Amino acid sequence: MQIPKQAVLLRIFIGEDDKSGGTPLYEAIVMKAREMHLAGATVLRGPMGFGASSRLHTTKILRLSEDLPLVIEIVDSEDKIDRFLPMLDGMMSSGLITLEKVQVLQYGTKAAS
Repeated sequence: MQIPKQAVLLRIFIGEDDKSGGTPLYEAIVMKAREMHLAGATVLRGPMGFGASSRLHTTKILRLSEDLPLVIEIVDSEDKIDRFLPMLDGMMSSGLITLEKVQVLQYGTKAAS
């Protein structure tokens, strides 16, 4: 699979406790991205954050914090990302989605010399 040099970075900000049909939302998003043959997806877990509610989510509180912030990053062509966006709309009830243009310098492994 190839990614064009000029691509798009889709960044999805959600909470760890968010669900889609009983499945953790981050899992549902990654599995849908894989099903739609996007180049890849990475889920990043944040130790601290807040969103629209201004409620602080952190691992620093004495109790184990629930609903820690997650960021899912997906890079692919603008066309493939545009086809994926309606799927996200059907899965998400809250969160933040951003897009930015990126330049892909390497994808996959380099051929042996």
